[in-house]
Amino acid sequence: MTNILDKIVANKRKEIEQQKKGISIDQLAAKITNTTNLYSFKESLANSLTGIIAEFKRKSPSRGWIFENAKIQEVIPYYSQNGASAISVLTDTEFFGGTFADLELARSLTRTPLLRKDFMVDEYQIYQAKLLGANAILLIAASLTIGETKQFAVKARELGLDVLLEIHNEKELGHINEYVDVVGVNNRDLTTFITDVKGSFDLAEKIPSDFLKISESGISKAQTVRELREVGYRGFLMGENFMKTDNPGLALKQFIEELKA
Repeated sequence: MTNILDKIVANKRKEIEQQKKGISIDQLAAKITNTTNLYSFKESLANSLTGIIAEFKRKSPSRGWIFENAKIQEVIPYYSQNGASAISVLTDTEFFGGTFADLELARSLTRTPLLRKDFMVDEYQIYQAKLLGANAILLIAASLTIGETKQFAVKARELGLDVLLEIHNEKELGHINEYVDVVGVNNRDLTTFITDVKGSFDLAEKIPSDFLKISESGISKAQTVRELREVGYRGFLMGENFMKTDNPGLALKQFIEELKA
C-alpha cells in the first residue's frame, strides 16, 4: 500500500514535469546572477541562544487545515521581530497549502534566513529555491538515494544555499556527506505521520559531532527544547505549535519568553 510520503513524492514529480514545460532548467539557471548566501541558515542557528525555526504552514496531511487563511505578511515579520533564528516556509500546495509566492513574499519581508520546505526530488527545485529567495533547502533522506542526496547537496553549495538533511532513523545516517550543513531528525514518521520526539534523543549521539543538529516536529514545550539542547541539538523546527493559534508571531514570542525564563 502506498504510504503518505510515496504519494507526496509521486505528485511532486508530476508537478515538476509540468513546471519544466513552462521554463527549462537552463532558463532557470540563466536567471541566477548571484550565488552569495546573504543570510546563512546554519550560522544563524549556531549563533542563536534559542535556535527556534518558526514554520509557516497552513495545513498538513495528518491534520488537514491548521490555519487556512494565514497570510505571509501577517506572520513572517512577527516571527522575525519576536526572535525566530530562522523561518521555514512550505511551498507544497497540494498537501501543505503553500505556494512559491509565499516564499518570495517572505523574502521581501525579512532578513531572517529562510528554509524552502518542500520535497526535493529534482535539481530543478534547487534552482527554484535560489530564485525564490531561500537561504537553505531541505533534503529528505527517506525520499532520496545516497547518490541523489550528495548530488543535490553539491548543487545547493554551488548556488550558495545551505543544506538541511532530514533523517528519521539510524539507517539514514549514511546519507550524511560533507556538503550537508545541518542534520535534522524529524520526529514525525513521514510514512504514517505519527510523531514521537524520542527519535531525536535516540539519534543524538549517532550524528557526527561536526554537524549542527536540529530536532523537527512534535515539539510544544519549552522543557523539551531544554532537554534536547542538553543532548546537543542547536535548532528546533516548530510549526503547528504556533500556526494553530490566531497569532503565530505572538505564540512564538511567548514560547521564547518561557524558554528563557
